[in-house]
Formats: sequence, C-alpha cells, structure tokens
Amino acid sequence: MTDSGDSSAEQPRVRRPRPAATPPRVRMSAAQRREQLIAIGRQLFAERGFDATSVEEVAARAKVSKPVVYEHFGGKEGLHAVVVDREVRALLDRIAAALTAGHPRELLEQAALALLDYIEDEPHGFQVLVRESPVLSPAGNFSSVMNDVAHQVEHILGGEFKRRGLDPKFAELYSQALVGMVALVGQWWREARKPKKEMVAAHLVNLAWNGLSHLEPKPTLLTRKTR
Repeated sequence: MTDSGDSSAEQPRVRRPRPAATPPRVRMSAAQRREQLIAIGRQLFAERGFDATSVEEVAARAKVSKPVVYEHFGGKEGLHAVVVDREVRALLDRIAAALTAGHPRELLEQAALALLDYIEDEPHGFQVLVRESPVLSPAGNFSSVMNDVAHQVEHILGGEFKRRGLDPKFAELYSQALVGMVALVGQWWREARKPKKEMVAAHLVNLAWNGLSHLEPKPTLLTRKTR
C-alpha cells in the first residue's frame, strides 16, 4: 500500500520567468553624436557659463570618452563656438522673418516681439548668448547679435528720417539706441516675466515711436553746449 503522504514523491517543477533580454545599444552615427554633444553643451553653457563647463562633464553626460568630444569640436572652445553660432543665426532668422510689415511702427513692434518670443521659447539659448564668452571667440555674443539687428533697423530709420526731413546720418545712432533699449528690457523681462510680453512690447514701442515722432531736427542740450 502506497503512502500518499510520502514527502519524497516528485513535486511539479515551477518554471521561473526568464529575465528580459537587454536590448542592444544603438550606436549613434557621427552626425547624431555631434547633435547630442551640441545639445548637452548648450545646456551646460547656459547653466554654468563657459569657464565652469568642462569637456569631462560634456563627455560624461553623453556617456562617451573625452576624445570623442575633441574629435568633433577640437575642445571646449570649438563646442562653445558652434553652440553660440547656432543661437546667433536662430535669433537673427527669427527677427528677419518677423519684419514683414510696411509701416515703421509695426516693424518696431515685430522686432520687439521677435526678441521677446525668443527669450521665452529658448531660455537656454538666450542664456548662452548673454553669458560671458571666451576671449577672442569667433562665434560672437549677444552684443554682436544686437549690433547686426541694429544695422537692419538703421536702414528702416534712414528712410524714415529722409521722409521727415531729418539728417539720415544719425540713423545709426538712433538704431543702436532703440535696439539697446529693447535688448536691456528683454534681459530684465527674462527674470521678471511680468507684465506679459505683449504689454512689454507695447510700452517699448510707445516710448520708441512717440519719441521718434517728435524728434527735433537739431537737438541741443540744456546744461551743456553741443559742438
């Protein structure tokens, strides 16, 4: 007679699930790796500035060795130059695309809004432009971008000055003043974020346009004689 309670009786085997296979690591192409490094550099330069960013950290975030970064850019300076160059072109393209109106006041509105839109949409990019750059950097910086914008505004003001009988040789001075005003307000608004950007643009244009509308042909100083 068989003992049904025999512990030596064979027990059914329990199958354990096999561990999921680790998916093979996808190797990036050279172009993809370059774009990855640019994106990482852009974020680090925005957060820490040029001096506090290292090739080691760029490589660590990309999970590559330092020589890979050097292979693509020659070093930190080369990576920074590419990042800044892209931001310069992106901002100038935005402003150029925005200038579609025919009336000078509308053009001022469009230029101011284009800059504020960029600050709002691309905070890392704007931070890269306004931070310090390495000495003798060929990529330029926010000041050089604004200088390029001022040259575009100069052509607009030059035509308007002629139409009003004002000396067009001062159009460059006024364009630098206008663009500088918008740029400084834009940097302030980046931190304050109020009032709304449309209101900021409206007040900027209010000051600029109403000031331009009442220009004296030959302004003089009250406290010192102009020569």
